[in-house]
Amino acid sequence: MSAQTDAKVTQGALLRASIFGELRFESADGEVISLNNRRANLLLAILCIEPGHAMDRDALARLLWANRFAPQAKASLRQCLLELKRKLDDYGLDGLVVSRARIAIDPAVLSCDLDDLEAAFSAGDNEAAIAHLLAIGNRPLIQGATLNPRFDKWLGERREHIDARLRSAIAEAIRTSPKPIGDRLLEAARTRFPTYRTFNGVDHQVSLAVLPFPQLDTVGGDFFLAEGIVDELSTRLAGIEGITLAGRTSIAVVSEKGRTLTEIASELNVSHLIEGEVRRGPKGIQVRLALISGQSGNEVWSDQLYGSIEDFFESRKVIGANVIAAICRALGLPTSPAPSRKMTHDREAYALFLQGRSMVQRISGEEAFDKAIEFFERALAIDPEFAECWTALANAHIMKAALTPSLTRLEQSAKGADCAKRALELDPGQGHALSILGIHDWALFNPARSLERAFEAYARDPNDADVSSRLGSCLLYLGKARDALPYVEASVERDPVYARNYAMLASAYLSLGEFEKARVAGKRMTDLGFPGMWLALAQFALGDCDAAVQTHYETRFLLGTVIMRPPGMPPMDDAARDAYFDIAARGIFSGRQADRSAYCQLIDALHATMPDPYDSSISFPAIWMGHSELVMKIYSKRIHPANIFGLMSLWIDIEPINHTIRHPGFIDFAEGIGMVEAWERFGWPDLMPADPRKA
Repeated sequence: MSAQTDAKVTQGALLRASIFGELRFESADGEVISLNNRRANLLLAILCIEPGHAMDRDALARLLWANRFAPQAKASLRQCLLELKRKLDDYGLDGLVVSRARIAIDPAVLSCDLDDLEAAFSAGDNEAAIAHLLAIGNRPLIQGATLNPRFDKWLGERREHIDARLRSAIAEAIRTSPKPIGDRLLEAARTRFPTYRTFNGVDHQVSLAVLPFPQLDTVGGDFFLAEGIVDELSTRLAGIEGITLAGRTSIAVVSEKGRTLTEIASELNVSHLIEGEVRRGPKGIQVRLALISGQSGNEVWSDQLYGSIEDFFESRKVIGANVIAAICRALGLPTSPAPSRKMTHDREAYALFLQGRSMVQRISGEEAFDKAIEFFERALAIDPEFAECWTALANAHIMKAALTPSLTRLEQSAKGADCAKRALELDPGQGHALSILGIHDWALFNPARSLERAFEAYARDPNDADVSSRLGSCLLYLGKARDALPYVEASVERDPVYARNYAMLASAYLSLGEFEKARVAGKRMTDLGFPGMWLALAQFALGDCDAAVQTHYETRFLLGTVIMRPPGMPPMDDAARDAYFDIAARGIFSGRQADRSAYCQLIDALHATMPDPYDSSISFPAIWMGHSELVMKIYSKRIHPANIFGLMSLWIDIEPINHTIRHPGFIDFAEGIGMVEAWERFGWPDLMPADPRKA
């Protein structure tokens, strides 16, 4: 029995509940409390999931008696409560808190396996947390409870909520623990989550980049074999414990610069590179592979592989288990089986998939995304069971909605979600698809569900730079910068020349009050060609208003390229552009109230007249100027992939940005868009450690 449980016992009679696996209720002295009424058992278990949380009586009646009319369901609930109270009274337990509208169980008289586990994590008692994790193992919450479709759906969602909370707590405990304790936590976590991985819990972490392979072809024809082999090699290595793989976006950018191997390794921040080439002739294919030390540029290991086209497309023999095992041995890593991959066997579908993904990686405008979508859809017309292509198509729709001047962003987001659902139906291991669904959850005002999906996506696919990036960004949107920082840093580490990652890193540092680190991240972002707004925010936070105004003003040259024009708006000539950016730069960063008021009036007018009144060209400056009424008006009406990025700036605690979170109506606004539900499940923001309404 834990110290927390001992303390409760001294206060009075205690109900001990085990809600993982088969339900079991005991008195403080270990006597089993038998409840013959099945629904009474389930009712007590439901209350034990969140002790102290009062649940609506009508909602409980509908949940447990879904097939009865409302008056009958309410009467059944009353009878059930009488039986439950009578049984608890027999053991001297007076824990039910019942009113005409709500029902709860008093946490002071309850010891529950879930509550004990989460309390151990909250208290930093890792030994107790390990013991509790091992005790519950892989048993599901309320095992075997099938009642009716409504209850079954509710229970499935609660299981996902709680497992997501546990993954979050485990990740934080591992991150903040000494390595020996972290290793034990990781081992205990895997009793419940066998595929659980973390970038902090590995003995020997190797950072690796698989460079593009040239293809020397004597047969002719447009054939994407080299890209396919690099794709297969990257995917299989990404599933190996102990390897962190650089992101494809950064690799594509750096490999085009004509650098030496050691320079490439340095820019990608990796310890090793894999290079090679593919030769295709009438008799088959030949692949040369080499593992290169990033520090010296010397070859550590190499091999020559031979096979037929059929070996690659039909059975994936070219990059087989022996190749992966040999690379692991050369890196000093224990050999572990690479995860299976559900891939198309059709050559044309695969070639179209690779072409589409190449177009997405360029991030070069609406036409590139449209062409990528066309390639993916053609591939899926050939092979509709191609799960990875469904994920790629989902990502293309989301990226188009986020990064192009579209007036159909919600529709694009919904299309992305539909494609992601299809990918997961075909292959539940598609972590990236799950993270895309999480983006659309924000558009549905369900950030709690988004964060659940983000944690689950990371558990399934922790080596995907996009997955860790989207988990970090979701936490930032919710004001949880401390929790977000490790995932954001991991994203930067894996994709070090993807400028958008530095915007997240700067936002995290700004939210944590580390303004100089934010300035460095912002400067790196501008060096990579991204607009300087986040650098300007850092300069403003450091008190250098003149530099912030100038930095923001210089971003005008990126309008129409990196900075998309507001959808449906005509192009500006240079004079109009310069005048607008001058007003904007001074309004946000000069520190003068007259400038701020003028720009607030201007974006109010734009909000009233633009085809997309929720566009980031309005929502972002509204946040940065602390124009709280407009911020809450915009985001309470519409959140889409283009304006959601601004939410991470909401939590910078400097004047005037903090006006929004300090507004008297902010909590009501946050509740309306689903943030409060997410905080109640996953913890409150850094700047708001508890519900202010209960203070």
